[in-house]
This record gives sequence, structure tokens and C-alpha cells, in this order.
Amino acid sequence: MKIRAATEADSDAIWKIFHEVVATGDTYAIDPEISREDALAYWFAPGTHTYVAEAGCKTSGTYILRPNQSGGGSHVANAAFMVPASARGEGLGRAMAEHCLKKARRLGFHAMQFNFVISTNTPAIRLWQGLGFKIVGTLPGAFRYPAKGYVDVYVMYRSLVS
Repeated sequence: MKIRAATEADSDAIWKIFHEVVATGDTYAIDPEISREDALAYWFAPGTHTYVAEAGCKTSGTYILRPNQSGGGSHVANAAFMVPASARGEGLGRAMAEHCLKKARRLGFHAMQFNFVISTNTPAIRLWQGLGFKIVGTLPGAFRYPAKGYVDVYVMYRSLVS
């Protein structure tokens, strides 16, 4: 597997993954009807480091890394990861997460924070906790899950400095 910086040539593959993941409406607070143009503008926004993971000649996942906030909060990173159903369970999420943590340190971030981890997304929670993230806050009923109604959302945080 190879993880590299994404280019505009990766747009079709990223859109395919993005659309599949967001269309289910169960892991991201992004409109499932988001347009391709708006999705790619979000994924390639200024100040965002965008990556793809390749297995062989196929793009199998993507992630973004950026400051969580501007100004006084810009030393804390934020990231988002997307893996299509066909590639789950193969260690791709962990490989991208470890790559992301290394990149965040190299870019000078002191910590990483996930602002909106859906409580029903147990594979993601297990991965983040295994990589040292802690749940530092719970937002009761903050996400409307299509099949389960209102579910909690976690804020997860991890220091990147020794």
C-alpha cells in the first residue's frame, strides 16, 4: 500500500469514495446529497492536506489533515478519513491514521482533535482509542442517524507532543 499526497488527477477516485461514504448518512454530518463540486471543494479546501491510499493501481481510501481552528487554535490538527465498504477490514484505516499522525507532527501540530465522531461508529472509535485518543466530550443526541434516530457524538483528542 502506498499513501501519497492527492492531486487533481485523483478527483474522480476521491469523489467515488466520498459519495459512497457520505450517501449512507451514518458516519458524517455532511448532506448525503452534496454535489461533486461541493464535496471536492471541501476535500481540497485551502490549507487542507489531502492524501490518497493506493493498493496496487487502485485508490482505496482518502484522508484530509488541516488545522482544527484558525489563529490561537491552529496548533491542533483535525482530520477526516474515508474508506469504501469494499476496502474495510484490511488495515487501511489504521495505515492512513498512522500516516496522518506522522504528517501532523512533521507539520508542527501539537495535538489532534476529532470534533464529531458518531457514537455508533464503533470501528472508528476503537481505532482512535487504540491510537491514544480519548473521548473528552459527549454531545447528547447531536447526530440524526437514519435508522436509529438521535445518537450521541464524541469529541476525541490526543496530544502529539512528548
